[in-house]
Amino acid sequence: MKFVWIKIENFTPAMESYTRSSSRPVAIWVYTGVIMLLVQVILGGITRLTGSGLSITEWKVVTGALPPINAAQWQDAFDKYRQTPQFRLINSDFTLPDFKFIFFWEWFHRFWARLVGVVFLVGFVWLLLKKKLQPAMIRPLIILFLLGALQGAIGWVMVASGLTGDAIYVAPTKLGLHFVFALGLVVYAFWFALDLSVAPGARLLNRQTSTLRRWTVVILILLFFQLLYGALMAGHKAAAVAPTWPTINGSWLPDGVFSQHPLFRDLVGNPFTVHFIHRTLAYTLFLCVLAWTAAALHVRRPVPDSFRRLRWLPLLVVSLQIVLGISSLLTSPGIIAHQWVAFDWLALFHQMTGLLFLLTMVGMLYLVVPDHKSHSVTV
Repeated sequence: MKFVWIKIENFTPAMESYTRSSSRPVAIWVYTGVIMLLVQVILGGITRLTGSGLSITEWKVVTGALPPINAAQWQDAFDKYRQTPQFRLINSDFTLPDFKFIFFWEWFHRFWARLVGVVFLVGFVWLLLKKKLQPAMIRPLIILFLLGALQGAIGWVMVASGLTGDAIYVAPTKLGLHFVFALGLVVYAFWFALDLSVAPGARLLNRQTSTLRRWTVVILILLFFQLLYGALMAGHKAAAVAPTWPTINGSWLPDGVFSQHPLFRDLVGNPFTVHFIHRTLAYTLFLCVLAWTAAALHVRRPVPDSFRRLRWLPLLVVSLQIVLGISSLLTSPGIIAHQWVAFDWLALFHQMTGLLFLLTMVGMLYLVVPDHKSHSVTV
């Protein structure tokens, strides 16, 4: 996306516009945060795929930043993990080196989250002292901080769900909640960064945007549920229940779908239903993106370069996303516990492409919504 830094005449805080001298460093800082948050989500995917999420059984916000540094501390951490149902039921053959491997990924995932918080706080203080933060910027930054804190709390609730009873993994619904809140945090930060850096001239401000806006909103709503069901797929290990394509175990509507009661339990707890909905949403999204692309190509001049160059991107990304999803399904029979195989690579790239698709559509929405700052901005 082409960003043009903007100069604003007759600035007033109530207009929620930003002067060039202050918006550029703040935008760079926020974009850095967006990238770090994306890395955090990817690390969460690696943690899940390696089965590492339950290796740390305590939540120590400050002291937990350091891993064990001697043999006694490592043994103590391992002993605590050995009390978990995951160890007793599926990992009882683990040695200390095995434990160190899964411990690393969970620790690094948490460490990176702490680092995101440090970058936020240090950057906030520095920009405040340099008087780069204007009043209109404070509220979204406070919301970002609160969302980040809430995401950390939800993460611990998720981990705790796998440490009791006979659970060997975290609860799929809480994994989905954790994932969706992470995406919400990324989207909010990305939108704020766009607001700081994209000039009104880069946006599509004619009457033809109403159709595109509707399609974009529809796609984002569908994508929300698709990503949620992607998390449920991961939580239930649902790829392996039907590793076939185009049919689902030889049927378009396989046995076992919508077979549990009540309905909500079936929608979030039945691996076959979760699998069926995830596939169906993927096809529906593809058709909607085709319609979006057709509408985008029929927009008459003037069309800003930022939009003209990017209007093929949603179709390209969603196509890649579907190919990676199908490939993940077909390789799921080759999953080997505690080994990184083809399925893991494909599943990780599938998640990464999902994130790219989300940000692409959020960016497209930004380009076609009315710009309330345009009357006060000169490029």
